[in-house]
Formats: sequence, structure tokens, C-alpha cells
Amino acid sequence: MKHLELKGSVRATGRKADVNSIRREEKVPCIIYGAGVENTPFAIEEKALKALTHTPYSHIVDLDVDGKKFTAVLGEVQYHPVTDRPLHVDFVAIDPKKPVTVNVPVKITGNSEGVRQGGKLNVGVRKLKVSGLMDAIPDELPIDITPLGLGKQINAGDLSFDGIKIVSPKGTLVCAVRATRNSVATEGEEASAE
Repeated sequence: MKHLELKGSVRATGRKADVNSIRREEKVPCIIYGAGVENTPFAIEEKALKALTHTPYSHIVDLDVDGKKFTAVLGEVQYHPVTDRPLHVDFVAIDPKKPVTVNVPVKITGNSEGVRQGGKLNVGVRKLKVSGLMDAIPDELPIDITPLGLGKQINAGDLSFDGIKIVSPKGTLVCAVRATRNSVATEGEEASAE
């Protein structure tokens, strides 16, 4: 899994004026917690944070908060309802020796049998939640759809990968090939030809 380095600075907590002052400086108030780490409020440059929030990939974040190092994953991001700028970010500290749970992008590969027959590929999710050791988690989950026929689907429960466990609900639809008028007509022509 990719690592991303971010630098932050410790911030004061408690007063709304302090938080607003941080945002005026184009910084985002953040907090890190978990894995035996004392809750630490800090701020990060908004521009630097975009490398983490504006990408389809998940990252392990190497945080440097005024010289203190943390290894974390992105927890929750709160956005402004109008401007869509980040208002607050939670980071969850992780222990490299313990399993971590993160969302990993799905990468669909191959040309489905059902699509070649005129069906339409529907993608249900772009990411799946997986659990595993930090070093075992891949950058993306490749899913080959070549054998996927018309009317067939792949659910999260149908998948398995070495070294990680998929923790998204087993019934989560990853992708499916749905029949279209064109595929129905093609099937009808094949049936009448026989």
C-alpha cells in the first residue's frame, strides 16, 4: 500500500476563534487517535491534504506533527456543505504489527463474456473494505470479469485475496452484467436460427 508523508503542527483546542483562525490560514484542523496514541489535535496545510483526499487510492499516512512521528490511516473527513472544503479530519493511528481496516479501490480487468453478447456492465462499488497487516494490503483489488456471463454478478463474498480479509458485507454487489434490448434480440436470433 502506498505511503504518503504529511507534516502538521500542534494546535490549540477549545475556542471556535482558534479553529476559524486556522482555517483562515488555509489549514485544516485535524486530530489523531487510536493504537495507544494520546489524542493529538494538529493542523495541516489544505493543499497538502488534497494528495490524500482527492485520489481514488487509500494510503498509509506517515504524519510528522512538530517532530513527533505517527503512522495512521484517514478516518473521517468533514466537508463544508457549500464550498466543499475540508473542515476537520480524523486520523486513526495504526500499529504496523496489528491488522488495519481500510477501503481499497477495485480494479476491474478483462472483457466480460456477457458484454460481448451485448449486455451492459454495471459497477456497484468503487472500493471494498479490507483488513490485514499494513504491508499485505495492496494498492488496488484486481477483479477479472472475463468469465462473467449475461445476468451474472460478482459480490464481495465471492472474492478472496492472499494476506487480507474482505470485511465489506458479503452481499455487496461489486459488478454485474445486465441484459439489454440488444442482448435479448441477439439471444432471440440465436434461438430462432437453431
